[in-house]
Amino acid sequence: MAMSQKVTNTQNSDDMIVRIAEIEVYPEYLNEYLAYASEVDRLSVEREPGVICLFPMQDPADSCQIRILEIYANDAVYQAHLKTDHFQKYKQGTLKMVKSLKLNTMRPMDREMMKAMFGKMR
Repeated sequence: MAMSQKVTNTQNSDDMIVRIAEIEVYPEYLNEYLAYASEVDRLSVEREPGVICLFPMQDPADSCQIRILEIYANDAVYQAHLKTDHFQKYKQGTLKMVKSLKLNTMRPMDREMMKAMFGKMR
């Protein structure tokens, strides 16, 4: 995201992108993949104002099944995110580790509740 571009609390929530990434990692790469994923998620949220949430999760029954809740302020933020150095490092570094990837774009049922949920984390 360009430094001149700002994301404010008055942003139209209808522009928001909400996605669940379903990722299956080859078992022999799991620990290395988790390190890459943790780094890109942390750096994205810290450095990119419009990246609202990148919340990675593992299936307790199969640790190679990863799900990431992704929330971006809008498509421009998402497109800028894809071009960042930290995302490119993750993407290129994990290519051989990922057995499958499915990106599911979701439609929030109650966008106003999202504000309350994230507010509770403070």
